[in-house]
Amino acid sequence: MTYPKHNLAELAEQANERLCDAPAPEIMRWAADTFGARLCVTCNMADAAIVHLAAQVLPGVDVVFLDTGYHFAETIGTRDAVAAVLPVNLINLTPRQTVSEQDAAYGPRLHERDPDRCCALRKIEPLERGLAGYDAWITGLRRDESPTRAATPVVGWDAKRGKVKISPIAGWTEADLDTYIAEHGVLVNPLRFDGYPSIGCAPCTRRVADGEDARAGRWAGLGKTECGLHT
Repeated sequence: MTYPKHNLAELAEQANERLCDAPAPEIMRWAADTFGARLCVTCNMADAAIVHLAAQVLPGVDVVFLDTGYHFAETIGTRDAVAAVLPVNLINLTPRQTVSEQDAAYGPRLHERDPDRCCALRKIEPLERGLAGYDAWITGLRRDESPTRAATPVVGWDAKRGKVKISPIAGWTEADLDTYIAEHGVLVNPLRFDGYPSIGCAPCTRRVADGEDARAGRWAGLGKTECGLHT
């Protein structure tokens, strides 16, 4: 590796200063050259743009998918299509408990009564376990998605996990994303064309009405806007 592993936080700060205005492929290339096999991509399979970008510079890259047990069938289908058509190594992370086991331990529909606990069990814990073998992870976060993501750096320090967190398309708009998808024939979750601009677990995601914020359909009526993976 070309980095001092004991000083990853400083590395992230310096890289962000240098790459803050760089094109997404350049940021991705830096990540691949710097971390190699110690790098993974996380993707929720709303679309495969971030996976496609990564596969261009690091064929065979590990792509981590959180299989919560609550996904739409369309999301699982997109995951399987991505694994079939792109040169990546898809890693399917699952919670320690099945949905049935969680229901037995905490009661049915925990996502309705305590969505933070449900996300912690089915998303946060599996991701932290899955990222253990990496020094850096790539996300598809964009600043225009929500106010909580407006300050997302292209390279940041994930102090909670002790890893470099890279968001190459942080500066993209929705239009930029759509253009990339169209130009490269990127796989897209069909739900995006059916009123779901932001796609999470099926019980906690609804269609968005015209004029609503793109993430208005996530945890609607619960006063929750993030699952905790990025906060």
